[in-house]
Amino acid sequence: MSPDTGARTETAERVLEAARTAVGGSADVDVTVEHEHLALTRFANSYIHQNVASDTDTVTLRIHADGRTAVNATTVTDDAGLAALVERTVAAVRLSPADPGWAGLSSRAPLPVASAEPDLATGGAGPEARAEQVKAYVDAVGDLTAAGFYRNRLVVTAYTNSEGQALHGTVVEAAIDGIAKTASSDGASRQASRRMSDLNGAALGARAAAKALASRDPVEIEPGEYEVVLEPTAVSDVLWVLGGYGFNGKSLTEGTSFVRLGEQQFDPSVSLVDDPLSGPAAGPLFDSEGTPRDRLELVRDGVTRAVAHDRRSAREAGVTSTGHAGASSAVEGAEPINVRLEPTVDLTPTEVEGPAADSSVQALVAQVRRGLLVTDHWYTRCLDPRRLVMTGLTRNGVWLIENGEITRPVKNLRFTQSYPEALAPGRVLGIGTHAPAFASKYGAYSAMAPALRLAGWNFTGGASG
Repeated sequence: MSPDTGARTETAERVLEAARTAVGGSADVDVTVEHEHLALTRFANSYIHQNVASDTDTVTLRIHADGRTAVNATTVTDDAGLAALVERTVAAVRLSPADPGWAGLSSRAPLPVASAEPDLATGGAGPEARAEQVKAYVDAVGDLTAAGFYRNRLVVTAYTNSEGQALHGTVVEAAIDGIAKTASSDGASRQASRRMSDLNGAALGARAAAKALASRDPVEIEPGEYEVVLEPTAVSDVLWVLGGYGFNGKSLTEGTSFVRLGEQQFDPSVSLVDDPLSGPAAGPLFDSEGTPRDRLELVRDGVTRAVAHDRRSAREAGVTSTGHAGASSAVEGAEPINVRLEPTVDLTPTEVEGPAADSSVQALVAQVRRGLLVTDHWYTRCLDPRRLVMTGLTRNGVWLIENGEITRPVKNLRFTQSYPEALAPGRVLGIGTHAPAFASKYGAYSAMAPALRLAGWNFTGGASG
């Protein structure tokens, strides 16, 4: 599969010129042309039952004229489809309400330099390559039942606007997500990367099986505050929530975010960045407004430094856009999309047997006198955005830790916890040495998440209430 950026750039320029001619005057116009190749292999009951793939071209046209803004998109990209896109967008902008928040178009600016070129073999990999890794996963699960998916994605984007900004880029990603099941328990493992070669189906399957076997016959414990070790899979949820609700420029300017710039809101061991340039997480180098994305330091040594902005929220805040505009950012706000909690030392972990998953997690568990090891968060929902209080469930394995040892599995628990308060000064007792990448199930986001040892996490009941 070839990412034909030249053809998509030519299409963007053609639509731009047609729209400028049709609307006339000094209108602001920009065009994005995106091709997404998404391929997926699903497996259940330890065998592959579905291979699907889609290729979608989308052209998005935005016009701002006479103080009004209209946006339209089409997946019909022949001459007639593009002409219809221009016609209806020009008609819409003349009927749209006034747009006082319009912040203008991005001016000419170069892209930052990424640490590596996109791995096109990953983006275009076929079902045979995915099946090889699924087989390794299923074989490693052994006599247990395996289920999950393996996907690879390639996105080619061209952007141009009437201010002369013109960019193109390619993003590739592969991700595997699976579980191993016994009659009474399950264990999960997942990972994402820019390169398929980073994903080891056998190791992930063995991890899921070990966790499922160690989760059998769980016991109930009393709710309350427990010291916890959150595995990277659970920490990825924490990072996405912090980014979406907190490090969101629109939320900050509207007063619904917990963020207070320049204050020591987190433990000094906490440093958070949004980074599309390095590490295993794949991310675009420019946003839907044509603003380049660079490494953004959100928190350094516990001090909150920045939030993500599109052009609208940046104008409102009196700063510059960080390159985080998206299809819904005007309504929902801009948020980090490749957020990373910096690990203590970025080392490749040593695989170990049992529910601790890797040596980094095991080292944190060894420091706990009495607490819980949590694999996953599930169905998390926000109760209070100002304090970022979340409620949710544990999933895919919880264990009691006593005197540095994992002693027995625990039934799933409901928690109600402010995420920033859990990471406040003095509350972070340890950070793992390895930050694997995870792909969100709900959008083109990723998180690079090490394990966390926290002084307290508030469990409010069993999974049923």
